Amino acid sequence: MADDNNHQPEETFKDKILRSLHANDDEIFRNFQDKSNQTGENTGDQSANADLPTRSQRYGHQENSNSQRPVHQDFTYLSDAERRQAFTEPEPTVTEEPVQPVVPEETAMAEEPFTSVETEPEAVVNSTVEAGFETEQTAIPEATTKEKISYGEVKRQKRQKEDKVTRKIVFFVVSALVIVGLVLGLTFWSYVQSGLKPLDTDNKQLVQVEIPSGSSNKEIGEILENDKVIKSGMVFHFYTKFNNLTDFQAGYYQMAPNMSLDDISQLLQSGGTAEPVDIADAKITIPEGYDISQIASSIEEATTKKIKAADVKALMNDDAFFQEMLGKYPQLLTSVSQAEGLRYRLEGYLFPATYDYYAATSTLKGLVEQMIAKSDAVLQSYYEQIQNQGYTVQEVLTLASLVEKEGVEDADRRKIAQVFLNRLAQQMPLQSDISILYALDTHKEFVTLEDLEVDSPYNLYKNQGYGPGPFNNPSENAIQAVLNPEPNDYLYFVADVETGQVYFTGTYEEHMELVEKYVDNKKNE
Repeated sequence: MADDNNHQPEETFKDKILRSLHANDDEIFRNFQDKSNQTGENTGDQSANADLPTRSQRYGHQENSNSQRPVHQDFTYLSDAERRQAFTEPEPTVTEEPVQPVVPEETAMAEEPFTSVETEPEAVVNSTVEAGFETEQTAIPEATTKEKISYGEVKRQKRQKEDKVTRKIVFFVVSALVIVGLVLGLTFWSYVQSGLKPLDTDNKQLVQVEIPSGSSNKEIGEILENDKVIKSGMVFHFYTKFNNLTDFQAGYYQMAPNMSLDDISQLLQSGGTAEPVDIADAKITIPEGYDISQIASSIEEATTKKIKAADVKALMNDDAFFQEMLGKYPQLLTSVSQAEGLRYRLEGYLFPATYDYYAATSTLKGLVEQMIAKSDAVLQSYYEQIQNQGYTVQEVLTLASLVEKEGVEDADRRKIAQVFLNRLAQQMPLQSDISILYALDTHKEFVTLEDLEVDSPYNLYKNQGYGPGPFNNPSENAIQAVLNPEPNDYLYFVADVETGQVYFTGTYEEHMELVEKYVDNKKNE
């Protein structure tokens, strides 16, 4: 039995391993104490214990979240039972804050080498010698919160600076474009305004210009510019386009640099000659709606007083001359030959156009006959229509002369013509201010109540019907408006003295309200 009691159980393989580990730990601890005593750093138990190497120091590493090195357990201060439990139960994974790895002491490294793990290059931040152990602390650079904020602030400031520079560049470019646009716009506007004026208002020297058949308005403008008649062919093209000027005739024309675009357009519409002719010494332009007094003044001015205005007026009532013209143009002049109380017998029969004057050969009678012949040529297309509608040439030209002055737009003229016809149908006086101005032999913007009392057969406020005859020399458009009026029941109309817009009414009360609104109130402003 004694043998059985003294018999020691056989040491297992696991026990051998634990005993070996315990022996190694004790030896390591003794070596550490010996080294501490030799360096004089261990002055007491409390000091020695304070200087005992930590688990991290003894095993040469620390836990690092960025490292995949294995975690080593420290069994130095454990009992056998605790060590067995450590071997049988795995230690739970411990997550620690990132710390700087420490190089282990030489002895520990010699006894327990660790497997090297590749990491990003580390910067050595500190090197110390503690208790005979040399250590090197290394760290992976990691931006602090302050550094991150500083870096973000730098980027933000850089971006703001770039945005500021960009805005300056954009502002400069846009400003430059606006300035260039304004300069170009002002230059173009000045160019157009200059092109609308005569090339040389003092130069009356005529130039013969040929307009080929089939020429467009643009091509005609280029021809006129090349012949030194106008400033700009482009401006002429746009002028004719915006004013809807068409029907320019081919042929040879005599033009002067002092002619306006309107004068040139009228000349081109009237037609030139088939063959070149001698250069005229002057051009006599008769605008639409001019009366005999105005025509006489224009002739005197154009001929530099070689033909007097008084002579022109006298010829208008020359019976011998009239009879001569009546024989040549019976369709045109028959009705006027029967009229009475006329101021000028040929008023209304001198067609508005441009006529050539030759100082050596032109005569007053020759000029006037050209104007009468032009009227007859224009009315050839309307004689039959005039007869079919029951009018005389004298009546048509009389109404056309009123329509010419009362309206500007063709649509308004057609309505005005119908108003006059409506009043004639109801035996109402036409009551046109144009008749009062002609009776007074004057030209002004407004008539007064006193003016309406003028004693004259031309006063259509007092006299019913057409009156003696035409009040001026109307255009073809005005003649067309009388022959083709727009049907309506209006009896009154009034034009805005500022805009020229015409308003139509059917009653006198409505008419007076419009007169007060568009005439009286604006006259007093």
